[in-house]
Amino acid sequence: MESMLNKLKSTVTKVTADVTSAVMGNPVTREFEVGRHIASGGPGLCWRIYNGTKKSTKQEVAVFVFDKKMIDKYQKFEKDQIIDSLKRGVQQLTRLRHPRLLTVQHPLEESRDCLAFCTEPVFASLSNVLGQWDNLPSPVPKDIKEYKLYDVETKYGLLQMSEGLSFLHSGVKMVHGNLCPENIILNKSGAWKIMGFDFSISSNNPADAEPKYTCKEWEPSLPPLCLPNPEYLAPEYILSVSCDSASDMYSLGVVMHAVFNEGKPVIQVNKHDIFKSFSRQLDQLSNMSPSLLSKVPEEVREHVKMLLSVSPNVRPDADQMTKIPFFDDVGAVTLQYFDTLFQRDNLQKSQFYKGLPKVLPKLPKRVVVYRILPALTSEFVNPDMVPFVLPNVLLIAEECTKEEYVRLILPDLSPVFKQQEPLQASNMILLIFLQKMDLLLTKTPADDIKNSVLPMVYRAVEASSVQIQELCLNIIPTFANLIDYPSMKNSLIPRIKSACLQTSSLAVRVNSLVCLGKILEYLDKWYVIDEILPFLQQIPSREPAVLMGILGIYKCTFTHKKLGIPKEHLATKSLPHLVSLSIDNNLNLNQFNSFMLVIRDMLNRMEAEHKTKLEQLHIMQEQHRSLNITNPGNSTEETKSPPTSANQIDDIFGSTSVNGKENGSATTATSQPNRVSLTLEEKQRLAKEQEQAAKLRSQQPLAPQAIKPATSSSSKTKDLTSSLLNNMTSLNSLSLGSSVRPPPVQGTTMAAFPSSGPMVGPVSNGFNPSMGFQSAGLGMGMRPSGPGLYGGMAATTSAPNFGALSQNQGPSGLTNRAPNMSALDNLFTANKPKVPLNQIGSQAASGGSTPWVSQFGPGQNAQTQMQGAAVGMGGMPAGFGMQANPFFSPQNFSQPGAAPSMNPSGVKQSASVNNDLQDLFG
Repeated sequence: MESMLNKLKSTVTKVTADVTSAVMGNPVTREFEVGRHIASGGPGLCWRIYNGTKKSTKQEVAVFVFDKKMIDKYQKFEKDQIIDSLKRGVQQLTRLRHPRLLTVQHPLEESRDCLAFCTEPVFASLSNVLGQWDNLPSPVPKDIKEYKLYDVETKYGLLQMSEGLSFLHSGVKMVHGNLCPENIILNKSGAWKIMGFDFSISSNNPADAEPKYTCKEWEPSLPPLCLPNPEYLAPEYILSVSCDSASDMYSLGVVMHAVFNEGKPVIQVNKHDIFKSFSRQLDQLSNMSPSLLSKVPEEVREHVKMLLSVSPNVRPDADQMTKIPFFDDVGAVTLQYFDTLFQRDNLQKSQFYKGLPKVLPKLPKRVVVYRILPALTSEFVNPDMVPFVLPNVLLIAEECTKEEYVRLILPDLSPVFKQQEPLQASNMILLIFLQKMDLLLTKTPADDIKNSVLPMVYRAVEASSVQIQELCLNIIPTFANLIDYPSMKNSLIPRIKSACLQTSSLAVRVNSLVCLGKILEYLDKWYVIDEILPFLQQIPSREPAVLMGILGIYKCTFTHKKLGIPKEHLATKSLPHLVSLSIDNNLNLNQFNSFMLVIRDMLNRMEAEHKTKLEQLHIMQEQHRSLNITNPGNSTEETKSPPTSANQIDDIFGSTSVNGKENGSATTATSQPNRVSLTLEEKQRLAKEQEQAAKLRSQQPLAPQAIKPATSSSSKTKDLTSSLLNNMTSLNSLSLGSSVRPPPVQGTTMAAFPSSGPMVGPVSNGFNPSMGFQSAGLGMGMRPSGPGLYGGMAATTSAPNFGALSQNQGPSGLTNRAPNMSALDNLFTANKPKVPLNQIGSQAASGGSTPWVSQFGPGQNAQTQMQGAAVGMGGMPAGFGMQANPFFSPQNFSQPGAAPSMNPSGVKQSASVNNDLQDLFG
């Protein structure tokens, strides 16, 4: 007998026919796609198990295939016996329906080469899991080779076997007759299912309380596949040719022993002499040693000992076994409850689902993922149960890998993302998803996030429930880094802005602002400036919380290194808005101080940035001017071009360089071929100075001791006059506000812009004849006669241009009278005879008083006239002209007049002003 079984096993192991050749032609292949070989099961592990799918529905199935080549060695009648036995077992299984029995989805089909039928998806047989790998693919699948049963799986599996036998014995009145690991199948979710009804025995009197079963006598001559496994068969089956439900309970006891002993039965049976082996077994079971059950858990050891009793009356029945304390494990009870969910109403289910999160962490991951998860996701078809099931599904998803999540959970979650009815359940679903949003965005593929997850978030932002909106706005910043930028910019931000503007809830408005402030760091700088900051000015409410939210966004944008606000935006938009908000009456002192702190920071930064810009611009301008000074050829070309506004201003305010020597001596016009023409004002002033000089010479007598005899010739007088004019020209050129001003000549004062005074207009500067200045600004006109100082300013030049001067209208109250040009005529007429100095003095004495004699007396220094005078532009003291030049008197400048034309080439350079004055006045 043993040799026959070994021969059968070797034959099964050697059969490696390809699945296509084995199943080819079988009607099963018309409706089902047959996949890879995954396991083996049934009597003698003769059935190959393949995974497969139904073509019409893509439903996953398991395809059991028996290849007839395995029994080619037998005679025809033996082959027929084997085929008939296998058919009977499958047909009996097909007729029976129970959760503890393997579910047949397509009945047995026979072809020339094989038998085949389809069942629910299967993982392997219990025999494969316990180490029996006959008729498995080579190499052995890794998941079967490394599979280890957890305690909760073992407990609940044995409980399922007890429940299955209870159904057969009490419900169907049937004895299985061959319960062993080969006929216990683990489906894909890990549940234990009974198959192999080849040797089942039905009751002769199913209507009676005590069913009676007719047992067949053991026939060793039959092929092994036509006999039950003797190692799991009750002793009375062989010895007394009797059986009942207690015989199956003995088989259950042996299965329990094998599960805890690595697949080994209680007693090894000699298949050559089966009757002698069972007689020996009977003695061992009657005097069972404690070591025989040492590996069986102590809490169930006594019950296993009772199941292995020789007397059938001592063995517990199946219903009693389901109630033993060993099966009261929390995990086993939880799994049992899942298997009976279809019997529960919604209230019972909801209570169970509420307590499930406390149990899930105590269960192995494999049990949770492959046993509990399918039961949970099956409840998604019931909308009222989804809010109770969803937290458990997401809790399981946290423990799954991304691949497991996408394969096992996401397909069932996708419809839930879009669920909107009923409204109350939909709102609860949104709340649950929002609390686990980081999980969804981390493990969900990008396409599913865009198509399923983010639309749900948008729906939550726009929800009618204030609570959902608040929760959504509070949670969005926690996963904002996981949202792609286009979705955030084009979809999420506009909805948040809309919620802020349209809501009537203050909490939603404030949370919207807080949400925007927290996600600013994920946005682009210019998007914030163009979209977020202008949006703040549209918010209508002025509650303190809203105002502080607005301030927070401004502050975050202003201080963030990546963002920042340009100074132009600060000056024109941000600061005006913040200043107007800061004086709102709803703000308290601390809130107002917060506003002012931000405003001050903005002002300081704006000031610093703009000042830096202006300083850099000033440095560039100075460098440009210095280049123009060092390259006079370029300045010559510039003077030929039409004057610009900047050039006009530079000419007026003295920005150009001074061509002359620092000691005050000026070169003549003939030595400057590229001279700059005098402005109209300079010409007016020069004409008045010459007129005043002539009047002084004609009206004031000279002191006798200061006048020398007129022994010089006419050329002496011309040289002296030329020297004086050159000195005056040099002094005028020094009065400019240039970047580098030479120190004033000792004993003289230089005119500058007066700090205050009446406006003298209009002023002509040679370029713009209608230019005028306010009295508080730079006075470019001539001040009225009197003790005040002359406020004129000469343009930068090294040679005077004595062209025709246009007449300027004087200030109010001044009278116009014709100037007396006789003195200048006498001074500049070269063909007249020489006039001695004493004659000039006598003519001046007859004209009236001599105010300049007392002013320039021996005991008085001209420098004392500067005390109390205003300081002009560029640090130069006011008072140049009248008081520094003895020919000038303030009384003579009350009325402007036209200066005569003269040829500047006739003026020669003098050696020294002081020497000429000494010659004149001694």
